[in-house]
Amino acid sequence: MEGETSWFSHSLDDMAREVGEFDSFSELSDEGNKEANAVSVDLILPDDLLERILAYLPVASIFRARCVCKRWYEIVSSKRFLWNFSRVLSQKPWYFMFTSSNEPTGYAYDPILRKWYGIELPCIETSNWFIASSCGLVCFMDNDSRTELFVCNPITKTRMKLQDPPGLRFSDYSALAVSVNRKSHGYTISIVRSKQVTGNFFQWDVSVHIYDSETMMWVTSLTEVLTGWRGGDESVICDGVLYFLIYSTGGGAPENRHGLITYNLSSCSPDGLLIRSFIPVPCPLTCGRLMNLKEKLVMVGGIGKQDRPDIIKGIGIWVLNGKAWQEIARMPHKFFQGFGEFDDVFASSGTDDLIYIQSYGAPSLLVFDMSQRHWRWSQKCPVTKRFPLQLFTGFCFEPRLEISP
Repeated sequence: MEGETSWFSHSLDDMAREVGEFDSFSELSDEGNKEANAVSVDLILPDDLLERILAYLPVASIFRARCVCKRWYEIVSSKRFLWNFSRVLSQKPWYFMFTSSNEPTGYAYDPILRKWYGIELPCIETSNWFIASSCGLVCFMDNDSRTELFVCNPITKTRMKLQDPPGLRFSDYSALAVSVNRKSHGYTISIVRSKQVTGNFFQWDVSVHIYDSETMMWVTSLTEVLTGWRGGDESVICDGVLYFLIYSTGGGAPENRHGLITYNLSSCSPDGLLIRSFIPVPCPLTCGRLMNLKEKLVMVGGIGKQDRPDIIKGIGIWVLNGKAWQEIARMPHKFFQGFGEFDDVFASSGTDDLIYIQSYGAPSLLVFDMSQRHWRWSQKCPVTKRFPLQLFTGFCFEPRLEISP
């Protein structure tokens, strides 16, 4: 299996010690004319052109480039380089896999160099916190009071603690989402809270809370009571619209256990009925995972069996066009079997053109490229399952240097 080839573990803090592992420019030339063909890049390229070239390197390679010489270190550390780096449309998203259920430890996968790096996440205390990411920033929210929020850049380690959000301090379900403006670097955070109405299982209080980084304030934009449906922990912001999944509380057909709600953040109406924006899912699902891929809503879902919709038989990927779902791909059976025992629920996240899918029961990671319609296993993560009930999960984020909360 491709995912079981050799792996490399590198800490970003230790990259300076590892430059010797990589070929120099002269070593790439013909062996017999090594000295004659070796030409110093420093003698040829002016600073501005060298900056542009280095800005297109993968992030991990940029950290190594600063160890080449004093000139390269000064270039990579300059504000002008960060500006050039910001002009690069996208870095392929990394995937951070937690390797402990109690500690926020793990490895990050770089799909360009196909390597795993040991990095430490700031702010987060345990792996069961709520996590959302956008354009280089990651938002963490604790799973206890659900009022402790941080925004950070996991590459540069810059961070900021946000003021407590309004609304219920303890809700039954919460869904976290973040959206970063690539031009201004301002960001919006949303929390959808759901709490059962006392004594009534079919009615649920749902509220939407929005944070604006420019005003540094929270606003409760909507409160509503849903009948027969409740919110969950799955939401995402795409092109100014908040999407979140809702779940049937009983009384409906088995194939209608999930639904999608859309809420336009630019025209927040406290009076709008959420159920009017209801969009049914494309087929019976065991679970659904929402993600923003180039400002398009994408859903990865576990496809339930016809006679037993609560049992997974495969995984599909859909894009929402207007109010209609378009199926993009279904996971080939050989990859589905490659996970071994696959639960009805699983971890999946993505951005840009890449989607990551991971079983909670194993550290195997599958990557789907939307642009090429191609499935492949990642390199094997440097972790082994230590006990039968050990769980694995993770999230993807875009590695950026110029973004700060």
